[in-house]
Formats: sequence, C-alpha cells, structure tokens
Amino acid sequence: MQSFSNSLFADAEASYEDARYVIFGVPYDGTTSYKPGTRAAPNAIRAISYNFEPFMPEYGIELTGVPFTDLGDIYPEVDPETVAAQVEDTVSMILADGKVPVMLGGEHSITIGAVRAAMPKWYVVCDAHLDFQEEYRGSRYNHDCVSARIHDLGIQNIIIIGARSGSKEEFEAAARHRVYTADEVHDRGIAAILDEVKAAIGDDPIYLSIDADAVDSCLTPGLGTPDPFGITHWDLRSIIRALAPRAVAFDYVEVLPNDSEQTAAVAAKMIREFIGSREYGLLKRA
Repeated sequence: MQSFSNSLFADAEASYEDARYVIFGVPYDGTTSYKPGTRAAPNAIRAISYNFEPFMPEYGIELTGVPFTDLGDIYPEVDPETVAAQVEDTVSMILADGKVPVMLGGEHSITIGAVRAAMPKWYVVCDAHLDFQEEYRGSRYNHDCVSARIHDLGIQNIIIIGARSGSKEEFEAAARHRVYTADEVHDRGIAAILDEVKAAIGDDPIYLSIDADAVDSCLTPGLGTPDPFGITHWDLRSIIRALAPRAVAFDYVEVLPNDSEQTAAVAAKMIREFIGSREYGLLKRA
C-alpha cells in the first residue's frame, strides 16, 4: 500500500493508546509583545521534522521503534487565561493516561497551564527572559509572566538557564531561585552548570520548558523576541540530553518561522532529542 504524507510530526505513527509520548500543538500568540507569528510554529516544526532520518546513532535508537503520537493542534481561545485552562485539560488527560506530554508552541504563556497540570517538584526553563513580571500589558497571563505564575503555583524550585533580559525587579524576584545567565554558561561551560543542576534535582520530577530565544538570535533568528549573546544550540542539546530522563513533560515554544527554517529545524531536532535521550536514559536506568 502507498504511504501518504501528513501534517503530523515525522515518525509519530503510534496510536494514542500505545504511545509513550504525545505531541500536541498550541498555535497561540495572543499576548505577543514584539513580533507576532509564533502561532504558525507547530506546523513549521512538523514540516521540517521530515528532513531527518529516524535513526539516532548517538543512542542506537530508531524513532520508528519508539511509540509516540501527534494529536495535532488544539483550537485555542482568545483569552490567555482560557488558553492556559485548555492546555491544563489536555496535559492532565495525557498524564492521567500514563504518557509524556510534548507541547509545541505558540508563545510561552501556554506553559502555565501545562505546569499547573503536571505540578512537578522542579520547573527548569531555558529562556532569554526571566518572565517574572507580575502583569504585562494588562494580563497576568502574558508570555512575560510565566515564571511568576509558576512561582504562584507553589513551585519553589525554578531553574532558569540562558537568561539575559529582565527588569531590575524581575532579577530580584528571580534571585529566590537558580538563575544561570547566558554569560555564565559562556564563561563556565554548560557541563559544569549541568553538574550543579543535576545534583540539585536528584531524582525529583521536573517540567522542562524550552523558549527558543534562549539560543543566540544570531544563530536562530526566527524569534518573536530576538536577543543576541545567548546560549548555543549545542548548549541546548546538552541540557536536553542531561535532563530529559527526569522530565514528566516538555515543551518547545516561541519559534517564529520567518527565517530560512533554522529555528524550526533546531526545534524539531530538539524534540527528537528529548524523546530519544529520555528513552535512552530510562533504558540505562533499567
């Protein structure tokens, strides 16, 4: 029988019932503060995922042998707080069924609902921005308020990697947690920082969130809020490889597909890395 292409993530061929990982997209950018368009990212990431071979030589894993599925996109409402509730419902369903949610943004505000569903011991985020605003442009659910809302959930263990932008008040609020700036990653090296992060986390469950603008905008320019002097895509891959086995849920947000696919390509690769490295890490522990 002929095979046919579709708009889902490459190799996401398992049924929902059989899947260990469940991808879904949230094409929402309703609180975007600079360049709009991240709502187009889920399908841009899916499209370029077909560029990559299913075999992952670093793990000896065929992605076609890992059961994962792609539900497609939710149809988001307009109000960001309502969208967070939609995401919370979706992530709660996936977790209740014993599966790992993999969410494609869209803007970063969608992470609030996902973390609210998962309620992990640790929230680890790679981001250029601290996102500790109490409200921004009239909304407490703005994409610049994500860390503040997650702190409000009672999650006291927040780790931010790659930060280089925020108000004085945000840096003061973030100081209650662990912040590794992009300069620190550059100066100390990501390996040393990951040793500290892993020692702090231990075997606790984490939520791992990747804001695409953590990476230097000179490397991946397809960003709604581009910021130079960030971490590298190599650093980001190291973070995912180190932390994926501890993650109960994962998201990749804030890709703006207005470049020559560099940023969407990195996102698609990192989603594959999350699934592959998590599988490999769990196999090693077994």
